Amino acid sequence: MSEQTDATRDDRRTRWLVRAALALVAVLVSLTYGLTTARAEAGFGPHLAQYAVTTDDLVVVDLGPLGTLEVDSPLPLTLGARVTVREIPATLTEVDDATTLQALSGDLQRYVQFFSAPRATIEDVTRAIVADALRRAGGALVVLVGLWWLGRVALGATRRAELGATWGAHRAQIAVGTALAVAVASLTTSSLGPRDHVDEARQVSRVFDGTALEGARVTGRLGGVIDTYGAKVLAAYRTNEEFYARADEALAVAWDERQDAQAREAAQAAQAERLAQELAERERAAAGGAAPPAPTTDTTTDPTSAPTSDPTSAPTTSPTAAPPTTSPSPTPSPTPSPTPPTRAEDLVTLVVVSDLHCNVGMAPLITTLVERSGASVVLDAGDTTMNGTAVEQYCTSTFASAVPDGVDLVAVGGNHDSAESAHSYAKAGATVLSGKVVEVDGIRVLGDADPNETRAGAATASLGESARDAGERLAAVACDDDGVDLLLIHTPAVGEAAMSSGCVPAQVSGHLHRRTDPQQVGLGVRFISSSTAGATLGQATVGPLNGTAELTVLRWDPATRLFVDSQVVRVSPAATVEVLERRPWPTVVRPERGSPVPIRGPVPF
Repeated sequence: MSEQTDATRDDRRTRWLVRAALALVAVLVSLTYGLTTARAEAGFGPHLAQYAVTTDDLVVVDLGPLGTLEVDSPLPLTLGARVTVREIPATLTEVDDATTLQALSGDLQRYVQFFSAPRATIEDVTRAIVADALRRAGGALVVLVGLWWLGRVALGATRRAELGATWGAHRAQIAVGTALAVAVASLTTSSLGPRDHVDEARQVSRVFDGTALEGARVTGRLGGVIDTYGAKVLAAYRTNEEFYARADEALAVAWDERQDAQAREAAQAAQAERLAQELAERERAAAGGAAPPAPTTDTTTDPTSAPTSDPTSAPTTSPTAAPPTTSPSPTPSPTPSPTPPTRAEDLVTLVVVSDLHCNVGMAPLITTLVERSGASVVLDAGDTTMNGTAVEQYCTSTFASAVPDGVDLVAVGGNHDSAESAHSYAKAGATVLSGKVVEVDGIRVLGDADPNETRAGAATASLGESARDAGERLAAVACDDDGVDLLLIHTPAVGEAAMSSGCVPAQVSGHLHRRTDPQQVGLGVRFISSSTAGATLGQATVGPLNGTAELTVLRWDPATRLFVDSQVVRVSPAATVEVLERRPWPTVVRPERGSPVPIRGPVPF
């Protein structure tokens, strides 16, 4: 009886080992199939391209009739990749400066963008490849399991028993041998290395010397293109990198200098106030006054706070700004907000960017300003891309990656964005507003995509909702019981209804490519950001700046639920940076009597 029990136990163990080996084989085969057949679509410079995993230990960029660019693969084993670039004309028969280069030179700016921030594209492609590989592997595993069960059903119980009796003595050896064979075949995907391939008149391009593509080989007509056009692209790329590296360094220096100046001014103001109080006390004592002594000023007050008033400050509204769309009459000039009782370290800091228009060169500067200012929120007021196309996914991915970990990125779509670009931005980590209120770091933010759409070579068109209707819809949401603290909308005029309702204390917008400093509009305060890409009419928004780019730092008080001040950072076409003084946020006043207007809920008239 004991021997029979042991035999039964051994038989069960053998069956378990066989099934485990077969399961391992199925998983290995499925994963190998999924990985080596994975595909993804993404941008490559100005073109769409298909990315595919190969097993020839090469990374090949296939430009169709122009030829290929080949580099040794950095991937493990013998895995490689093939990038098939689309939109290369199949009828191309010659390469010369008068035809091909003239057509290709129009794409120079986008190639500069791509090479300035390739990491975003690489990350997007990697995620897409992995997702596709897992889908394919899962499908293959389902097929294998299905074939297994179909085989069992087709053979029937009697035939399976006969085969089991015949192979029973060698079942374990067969299973293990099969598993090893499949594993070796799966891991050894290709025995050919890059130097084992037949050389088809490939030449090493010297244009790439000193770059990550040094040693790259080219085939076909591509050599002629790279020798001229490639040199042009790389020269522009190096110029672009040098410009933004200088600008980024200048930003760090300018910000630190401004912080030091603000600390000195705050200390001087505190000392002057303390001396004035002491003098007043002595005068009262000399006159026999019985007034109690004033409390000593706390010199530990925020050293980074700017003084309440500054006789040298410029007017609140930029002289180049357009007048507000709505102007209540008569409206007294807004008075600066009093210094908040909340400590500086308890304020919420936000960085505002707008109208980036795919200028990924500004991404490092966004990172630097967020880190230097200690911001916990980044607001993107729209027009992140130029045309909202799939090719521009690397723009949204790059800007999202520029925001440090732990910092919230809140964005709205502009008239140059699209539903597709909004989707890619959200996939990269941004919170893209769509007509509902979201709360970030205690701030309730409302916003939505622009109701209009602008595409290159076409007039601006409505997306089915007028600006007035969109504004009234947002106003209705803002006046809900929970309320909002900020309206983030690309086109300033869309917020008119919400600002007039008294339900929105602050609005941040872009679109105009010129700044309007915070000022009262309706029953709230509106700030219009200039372009963070230095966008200038008729000029490209990639490459070194053609106009002054601006970013803005806002501070918000969670105790009063109001903004405290704004601080503009200006980056010039000379790669110099100016950090302006903090300006107090205006207090909303009631047009009828000049008294403060209640912010929460509709205002009774």
